[in-house]
Amino acid sequence: MTAPPLHDEPGPAEAETAPETAPETPVARGSDPFSGYQPLPDTYDEFFDASGRPHPSLASAIEPLREIGRPEFRRLQRLASSNFLRGGVTFSVYATGQGDPDRIFPFDLIPRIVLRSEWESVERGLVQRVAALNAFLRDVYGDQRILHEGRVPRDMVESSSGFRPAMRGIQPPGGVYIHVAGIDLVRDSDGRFLILEDNVRTPSGVSYVLENRVMMRRVLPEFGAGRVASVEDYPTRLYEAMEAVAPTRHGEPHAVVLTPGPLNSAYFEHGFLARRMGCDLVRGSDLFVEGDRVYARTTRGPRRVDVIYRRIDDDFLDPEFLRPDSVIGVPGLLRAYAAGNVALVNGVGNGVADDKAIYPYVPEMIRFYLGEEPILGQVHTYICERDDDRRYVLENLEKLVVKAVGEAGGYGMLVGPRASRRQIASFREQIAAAPRNYIAQPLVELSTVPTWTRSGVEARRVDLRPYVVTGDRSWVMPGGLTRVALVKGSYVVNSSQGGGSKDTWVLEDEA
Repeated sequence: MTAPPLHDEPGPAEAETAPETAPETPVARGSDPFSGYQPLPDTYDEFFDASGRPHPSLASAIEPLREIGRPEFRRLQRLASSNFLRGGVTFSVYATGQGDPDRIFPFDLIPRIVLRSEWESVERGLVQRVAALNAFLRDVYGDQRILHEGRVPRDMVESSSGFRPAMRGIQPPGGVYIHVAGIDLVRDSDGRFLILEDNVRTPSGVSYVLENRVMMRRVLPEFGAGRVASVEDYPTRLYEAMEAVAPTRHGEPHAVVLTPGPLNSAYFEHGFLARRMGCDLVRGSDLFVEGDRVYARTTRGPRRVDVIYRRIDDDFLDPEFLRPDSVIGVPGLLRAYAAGNVALVNGVGNGVADDKAIYPYVPEMIRFYLGEEPILGQVHTYICERDDDRRYVLENLEKLVVKAVGEAGGYGMLVGPRASRRQIASFREQIAAAPRNYIAQPLVELSTVPTWTRSGVEARRVDLRPYVVTGDRSWVMPGGLTRVALVKGSYVVNSSQGGGSKDTWVLEDEA
């Protein structure tokens, strides 16, 4: 029996382009893996133009891959996959009702490349967005100025399943709600980066970014050497952010990683980050609250805990607060949090900020709190709670992507242009019955990157999840988690729906 998936924890399924199992083949040069590669029509391909020529800015970076040859590339892909399995880089999938710890996270050896000159504006835009979202959370749990002025509708906030009215008036240590953000980006048919959605509760996947980089260096040690921005200091940056928001200063803060346990789909990541940060990995039963302070049970007796990087959703965090049947939380934890005696990374109540029906208002938050125009654009969104929007959506379901506002991982979603009549009819009924639960967006022609498949290298759609870490300042990991729709023709890149991942390079421009 598997535990229920918590918010935004990935669990990729077997895909049509699962790792190759062909026997090893000697090195063969001259058989270009990209020979015959066809970019998809009306889609921005990040390596090649419509005629199949490499983009001039990436030509020199791609050349070493072209020289490897198909047989050798097949061998290296197989080697990478077997190393992931032996290293325990695995996942669980809940869509099938089975959590299989022996499935590897599908990894594609062809990297996704973003030039540093492109990345700089993305980085600024991400820092700006997280600053505005943090200000929004401080406000909605404080004076609620943005609601009083009508810049964000009060009913949209108060009806959000992520809004926690009991947290109003409680400011987290350091005033930071979003210590770790995973902001999902896509590139449209013109190659522009757009924000697709925000993840500011318990965003996951960063361990796969770090493992992907290790694997690339192991399998292709000379490829991209010296020009690719490092991602390896993420655990250090995260620990520094946790230190910065520690509420007490009685020596070095004691920080722990709180996990729901080994049946969680991202348990590998929980342990990975705990080890890399030098923190204890704990479960709810390892902690207790006394005098509104949190302590860890150790072989030397109780030890005060200052910061908890929690990978448990709000609902299960404290059985005294929301779910009395939770056996994975810590009774009294939120009393200690409200008293300012422990920092929770991320804060409680963040779900209102990444509610998909709140997403359309983030540009207005940036203007309201920062007095700036948004640096990054986002996808136009229809809010089904609005009468006019709902009417348009119901009349155009076959053209739109519909998302349930409380779901993650690709669940609760309709891709209208690829849906059956029965699926469209079902969503029409669901939207009419509970319009607040749904938003809709036009189908974005996601950019593609060459990807290894059983049929050779083919174009597959991708998105990107950069990670923004905030303590006393914000830091953006160069690149992030590129998720790839391994199933041919698919727009759904979520790992829980059959997606895989690529190493993401932020590459220094050539002089």
